[in-house]
Amino acid sequence: MHAESPLLAPRSRARKRALSAPALVALGAGGAVALALVVGLAFAGRSSELAAGTRVGGVDVGGLTKHQAVARLDRRFATSSVRPVRFVAMTKTYTFAANQLAVQPDWAAAVTAAENAGDGFGPLRGFRRLRARVFGAEILPRLTVSNAALEYVLDKIAGDVDRSPRSAALRRSGLTIRVVPDRPGQRLDREAAAGVIVRTLGQIERLSDTTALPVAVTQPDVSAAELAPAAERARTALSAPVVVRAAGQSYRLPQRRLARLIVLPRDGASSLTIGGPAADAYFRELSKKIGRPPRDARFAVYGDSVQVVPSRDGLEIDVPQAARAVLRAATRPTGRVARLEVARAAPKRTTAAALAMGIDQRMSSYKTYYAGTADRITNLQLGVAALDGTLVRPGGTFSLNRAIGERTAERGFRPAPVIIGTEYSEEVGGGTSQVATTVFNAAWEAGLRINERHPHSLYISRYPLGRDATVYWPSLDLRFVNDTKSWILVRGFSESDGISVAIYGGEHRRVESSATPLVTTGPVPVERVQDATLRKGERVVDSEGEPPSRTSATRKVYAADGKLIRSETWNTSYAGEKRVVRIGTKAPEPKPKKPVEPTTTEPTTGTTTTPSATQR
Repeated sequence: MHAESPLLAPRSRARKRALSAPALVALGAGGAVALALVVGLAFAGRSSELAAGTRVGGVDVGGLTKHQAVARLDRRFATSSVRPVRFVAMTKTYTFAANQLAVQPDWAAAVTAAENAGDGFGPLRGFRRLRARVFGAEILPRLTVSNAALEYVLDKIAGDVDRSPRSAALRRSGLTIRVVPDRPGQRLDREAAAGVIVRTLGQIERLSDTTALPVAVTQPDVSAAELAPAAERARTALSAPVVVRAAGQSYRLPQRRLARLIVLPRDGASSLTIGGPAADAYFRELSKKIGRPPRDARFAVYGDSVQVVPSRDGLEIDVPQAARAVLRAATRPTGRVARLEVARAAPKRTTAAALAMGIDQRMSSYKTYYAGTADRITNLQLGVAALDGTLVRPGGTFSLNRAIGERTAERGFRPAPVIIGTEYSEEVGGGTSQVATTVFNAAWEAGLRINERHPHSLYISRYPLGRDATVYWPSLDLRFVNDTKSWILVRGFSESDGISVAIYGGEHRRVESSATPLVTTGPVPVERVQDATLRKGERVVDSEGEPPSRTSATRKVYAADGKLIRSETWNTSYAGEKRVVRIGTKAPEPKPKKPVEPTTTEPTTGTTTTPSATQR
């Protein structure tokens, strides 16, 4: 048996001490895990129940099952949803309940979220629930609302609350200027207010009986302080007259008239201006005194020739410069003189432009004679006066309806006979078709291309065969095209016995015309009218009528060098004019009955003879 070495004994004890530290750490960690497991399991509770300390929409649902929690929340909200809530916007108060806006929390989804927050495996669930127990767990439900009802409420509140800011402005009373102070505005913050309303109505427990809605204050564009300089300038402007000088002439502008020309700042503006109807009228009046209007070049006709009457430049005030000059002078306390510039005003049609149009000769003219009533003659004269001076560019189209315009009583046209269909009637402007016939024949004789013409429905003997035309506003028109290389001028003349139309241009054309005789195409239409004033068998012809007929007119148009430009035939058919026959329907008067002679009885030997019953 060996004895134990004393030198080895201490080393052995040290080794034992070194090995015990990890063991102790492991033992401590194991103990902590074990403790955690114990604690977690202790607070894990049942998974079917919500964690203690869980609140949904402000209501404690801890310890309840999911179904129980949803039922409790539904019951509580059913009571609170009909309870009115007060909202305040500025000084206005509004009261409504959750059910009026169809606010509805999704309790089932909120409870499910609360359940998931306190759920987990064993000890993990316990720690989550411990945290909820200590710190609490609040779940807010998702809310739905009727958008239409919410917008209605917001519109109502905004209508009461919203107020636009008012900028400061200047007002004039006579020659006195005063400053109207500014005023801030206010506006409901609709988006934020909608959130406040829905969240408040979606709560079961409410901390306050009244909820404030967000209203923003809006500032005006111009304050009274910013308008102070303009007010001082306006007072200076109205302190004394202004002298206006232009083209060597001077005019005094009195204070009261100057006051009407000055536009004071308002609606966010901050400076004075000269303008408006009163200023326009003043500068027009001044232009007549100082300047003269331009005159366009025009055409004067002398028989077959045409001369250009030269244009003339005008003189006019530069109105924007004049307004600035008057304002500068008016806002100076001394030296109140406005110097205006006069500018040349060019005519719309210069002499050179008129000469370049190439109108130098008469191409054709045509005359028709007055017929009918004085009112019809007035319409003819108004018609040719309206179309007189019409210019048609090369390739352009002349329209009679456009040249004369609508025939109305306001323009002086009078009621006169017209043909509508095959009947005679009376309308304002009756007789304008004679103007159309005159223009048609002038264009015919000028050799121009006619692209729209409507003949009368009834034959009128005073017009050339197949060469009449009618118009009716706005459906029937007479149109021809300027197919020459120069402009053409259409002139209309009222003469003592008729009207005439002449066409002037730069090209001469020769026209050959012919027409076929009028051919009857059927019998005269007859209209029989019963007349109770005539005896049976009697007939009276009120109008002989005319049979329907047709004709054709041919035109050959030659250029100045003899070349044929066009050959065309116009076929025209006329309806028959009714023969009106009145037929008597009056029964003949009965012949008078022959009177019966009375029976006389002569006395014979003192006796009287009495008639028998058959004799009576």
